[in-house]
Amino acid sequence: MLTLLREMLHSPVLDIVQRLKHSTGMTVTELRTAMKMSYMGVKQHCVELEKAGFLDTWRRAKAAGRPEKLYRLTSKADALFLGCGLTMTLELLSTAEKVFGESAPPKLLFTYFQAKGEEWTAKLTKAATLEERARLLARLRSADGCMCACETDAQGRLLLVEHHRPLRELAARYSIVDELECEMIERLMGCEVRRSVEEVSGLVRVTFQIKTTEHSE
Repeated sequence: MLTLLREMLHSPVLDIVQRLKHSTGMTVTELRTAMKMSYMGVKQHCVELEKAGFLDTWRRAKAAGRPEKLYRLTSKADALFLGCGLTMTLELLSTAEKVFGESAPPKLLFTYFQAKGEEWTAKLTKAATLEERARLLARLRSADGCMCACETDAQGRLLLVEHHRPLRELAARYSIVDELECEMIERLMGCEVRRSVEEVSGLVRVTFQIKTTEHSE
């Protein structure tokens, strides 16, 4: 939804939301520099977004001087991002459970991730190296609303880092979702993958660490 809004409306507010979604929080100065706007212009938008409940603030300590104030998204902003039709999905799984028993939702979810994995496997065959495969998968995951990027950590390990969880509500109802998703990525990468999640206020960072033999512990 946010992408469509940005295409229709050229508002700094949407740019602020998008940049904060990809961060763990930013100061007005950082936003101003990134957006090439005036300090007061960015500050005004942030204040209005905070009043509306889309942003909150926290203080980050500095080596010297007063702590600096950062803005970050709240969970209210989740509605602006792709949710993959979860309301209907939850209702369908609930109905399946009532009609076919409690094992029906996990079976359907397993079948879904198997099919998704097979679909993406065909698209990943063009990737010659593991890194190319990871970068292509990041683009596929982003198209599904995960806002995914392929990164490398200080140890040279490949990471898939995601800033949105379209399946959060589904995983809250059916915990097997996170497990199936990680197993699918392992199959696509052809090696062990370790998943971790960081959530603060409305911010989320899901990291899939791709553990090759070279970097195995």
